[in-house]
Amino acid sequence: MEIKHISHLKDTHNCKLFGLMPDKEEIYSFELVNKNGMKVQIINYGATVTSIQIPLYGKLTDVVLGFDNLESYLESYNLPSAPYFGTTVGRYAGRIHKATFSLNDKKFQLDANNNGNTLHGGTMGFGRKAWSVIDAKTGKNPSITFGLRSEHLDENFPGEMTVYLTYTLTEENELKLDYKATSTEDTVINLTHHSYFNLDGHDGNVLEQQMFIKSAKMLETNSDNIPTGDFTDLNNHDFDFRSPKNCPFPIDNSFVVNSETEIVAQLISLKNKLRMNVFTDQPSVHIYVGGNCFGKLKGKENVDYNAQSGICFETQNFPDAPNQAHFPNAVLKKGEQYTQKTVYKFESLD
Repeated sequence: MEIKHISHLKDTHNCKLFGLMPDKEEIYSFELVNKNGMKVQIINYGATVTSIQIPLYGKLTDVVLGFDNLESYLESYNLPSAPYFGTTVGRYAGRIHKATFSLNDKKFQLDANNNGNTLHGGTMGFGRKAWSVIDAKTGKNPSITFGLRSEHLDENFPGEMTVYLTYTLTEENELKLDYKATSTEDTVINLTHHSYFNLDGHDGNVLEQQMFIKSAKMLETNSDNIPTGDFTDLNNHDFDFRSPKNCPFPIDNSFVVNSETEIVAQLISLKNKLRMNVFTDQPSVHIYVGGNCFGKLKGKENVDYNAQSGICFETQNFPDAPNQAHFPNAVLKKGEQYTQKTVYKFESLD
């Protein structure tokens, strides 16, 4: 993995020191800016999006939740339920039942960090690691590529995995996420992005915003939010969002989607006349409202976040797919490449 020295990038992406890891490794913030004045800030801790600022009515509106400093991101993992603000989740997003799966007739026991199950890759997932900066491009459609090498048996997942994530800010106000991964052994993988969006601004409440999801069914789950293997028909269901309606609370459900070229989900702010369109090549989008800081950590600009401050659109494979033979394939074979594409596009309703 070729690592560009961050010093070479300082002039190109408004690179600023964001904080120090416990081992004194420096974490930097990088800014992507397009010709419309839209700005995206990303740190190499967890390849985490800390800010998405969109020009609205002559000022910039920040539409994702986050923290102003690295210390708060580090401390957030000590909360009763970590919010994972803006982070890259891996090796396996969502839950794995009983923290175990079998592959090639071998059983792997993972970290049971959520009611006896594995959540978001275990205690020390990809969101808690310092990623390397691999490449950066300025000018039209600026981008930055982060890389991570996850050692064999990291959180007890097999294979040394190499992951690349490129963020591109297009001139059409799209934030594009392109993931690639390879492994030295057969393994399982499910990567996702965990920004909490709020189109009224990160100090607002999402329950006044509307949501659309192009989905006729969602995964049925048990009381621990583990998929049963069955699906819930959304006809005449409260969670049928094929016609836009207000964001629900709480919600923590995986919706089945299947279109790489069409919009799979939308968030709509009538107040700011702003819409976010979500595109993905993944089989589901997991919708989550309920993350908070439990009154212990201040958000950006000293804002007190609550459980209704933001909504996640986690594009991904199905949770627990390694244990459900009829779910989409979650195995990454040695020598093959995992790819994933997700786009968050922001547009005016005017």
